[in-house]
Amino acid sequence: MAGLVTLTTDFGLRDAYVAEMKGVMLGIAEAARRPLALVDVTHEVEPHDITEGALALEAAAPYFPAGTVHLAVVDPGVGTARRGLALAAGGHVFVGPDNGLFTAFLEAGEWRAFELAEADYRLPIVSRTFHGRDVFAPAAAHVATGVDPARLGPPLSDPVRLAWPEVHAVAGAVAGAVVHADRFGNLITNIDRKTFDQLAKGALEIEVGGHVVSRVVSTYSDAAGLVPAIVQEESTGLVLMVGWMNEESLRKTLDTGRTWFWSRSRQEYWCKGETSGDRQYVREAFYDCDADVLLFKVHQHGNGACHTGHRTCFYRRFGAV
Repeated sequence: MAGLVTLTTDFGLRDAYVAEMKGVMLGIAEAARRPLALVDVTHEVEPHDITEGALALEAAAPYFPAGTVHLAVVDPGVGTARRGLALAAGGHVFVGPDNGLFTAFLEAGEWRAFELAEADYRLPIVSRTFHGRDVFAPAAAHVATGVDPARLGPPLSDPVRLAWPEVHAVAGAVAGAVVHADRFGNLITNIDRKTFDQLAKGALEIEVGGHVVSRVVSTYSDAAGLVPAIVQEESTGLVLMVGWMNEESLRKTLDTGRTWFWSRSRQEYWCKGETSGDRQYVREAFYDCDADVLLFKVHQHGNGACHTGHRTCFYRRFGAV
């Protein structure tokens, strides 16, 4: 069976750093005549953000098979006296700087830790600023190809732990902290699911930074973030239709120059005119003073905006008013 190493870094992919680490590991595996598989968890951790790196590892590691080696490099202390670490915990091995990246696995149960001190398991020349390539990648590859982590150096009893914010009870409520915001805008807190579910059995109010969350939903489409979008014919000023948009349909509209909406009944995105041919080409886009209504001035192609064949959906009028 092939050895398996995951990689989590703040290096990004523009530079050659990740490739250099992979090259080192593959070379060691080839010399050991052992197959080695490499899996990228992420290389988009914010530079030097140890907490974000720790959260990425905590989220991903449980889904990998026992025996996986997790190489993580988010290392603002590279070149200083901070130690290198191999941590065996929960059937996995974690390799990287001893700066708190592996806090979640130190708190999850029994573990063994070793300082990366043996010269046989690093490159002959060690850069002061790239221990990921010269120290951590070789150690990870050696472990993945069969070396016992205990051979990497002396045991450690005091690996560095991050000072996670504590959850505490306050006047019938639970107070925690936002520890991360992901690329979708989700706020990740230190309140675990069990605690949340217990609170959610009764009336629930959530407050973040002084803002009260009005409702709790289970899916993105439940929340949707829907706002009305008015579509107006550019040449005549005629209001053609009103639809619903969320952040993704707005992005699609601005990117393609065609109107995209969210269907509340079908729970899917749809592009005006995709089936009928009555397409709308966006000329200008506006939002109102409260940023909760959108207006698009368009060139209306084909018969019109309404599925009934009328040019506008507003062809019915009330009686005298």
